[in-house]
Amino acid sequence: MFLIRDARAEDLEDLLGVARFLDSVNLPADRARLRELLELSIESFAGTREVAQRRYLFVLTEGQSGPVVGASMIFAQHGSRRAPHVYFDVLEEERYSQTLDVHIVHRILRIGYNYKGVTEIGGLVIRPELRRHPERLGRLLSYVRFMYLALHRPVFREEVLSELMPPLEPDGTSRLWEALGRRFTGLSYQEADRLSHENKEFIRALFPEEPIYATLLPAEVQGLIGQVGPETKGVEKMLKRIGFEYADRIDPFDGGPHFRARLEDIVPVQLTNRARVVVVSAAPPPIAQAAAEAPGLPGLLLVAEHVGGAPGDSFRAVIGRAHRLGAALALEPALAKVLGVADGDEVAWLDLERVDPPVRA
Repeated sequence: MFLIRDARAEDLEDLLGVARFLDSVNLPADRARLRELLELSIESFAGTREVAQRRYLFVLTEGQSGPVVGASMIFAQHGSRRAPHVYFDVLEEERYSQTLDVHIVHRILRIGYNYKGVTEIGGLVIRPELRRHPERLGRLLSYVRFMYLALHRPVFREEVLSELMPPLEPDGTSRLWEALGRRFTGLSYQEADRLSHENKEFIRALFPEEPIYATLLPAEVQGLIGQVGPETKGVEKMLKRIGFEYADRIDPFDGGPHFRARLEDIVPVQLTNRARVVVVSAAPPPIAQAAAEAPGLPGLLLVAEHVGGAPGDSFRAVIGRAHRLGAALALEPALAKVLGVADGDEVAWLDLERVDPPVRA
């Protein structure tokens, strides 16, 4: 059984191994920065960090004590007055010459800033050997974030953003950045991307405020604007399926597309439910019998919070089977033990088949 939980300080080495398969600004393959991220995540789950600074790091483990094999994140707020969220709006401009009878549509990029902030999801990665697992572990790591958003709505912003990875060169270089950003900053893509995580002043100081005509870029670079990389195609399909849409905005560094949705419109948020637990072994015989005969719900993503109160033990999620017993969920003892819940405790649950209805032959 795979378990999703909040990250612990002792996950550092395992997490470093997983991060090497992504090495993004959100989840860098850098020991010192990952250590800082773990500390920030622990304080975020504990509620001791200011809301705008919270970063929630979820990890996927093999069993309760197995190694970390995947991760995903929530940024409670991306963008503020001191460090705005920066993007390029992708717009069209039409030109027509009556003399030549020529009509041209230009695609232009206009830099924009969001000072109020949005909630962002990111940092989704799984070890390559598990990416085609029958339980679709990437989906679980993604949906568990939406369940957390549903359970803690006041903490998060009304708009949820996902910045998808674009096609990059084998060495991680962005051709869009080389053709555009480097000319304005003199920095490499990696240097600019990492610096922007801490300080965005150079963007406002060096990028032009006037619209940039993408028409002037090489054709192969123009074709990358707003495109999703091959490893992220599945994520794009999933986001569209659950309520996200392309925002006609891209990352100013690599051209990766921005997908956004209102929090209340995201399907897994809408379908997240709460219920009291009936542990079959702890129930009186008539109730246990009724639970055994109740309709089964086979594909549930179950979440329990404040399990032990310690870092790495305040959030747990597993996929499992339960039975409806009125307004309660009847769980087998082994599943209740993994979740860390007892008879009468509350869990959140998401019916994965309602989110992703199976294809009927």
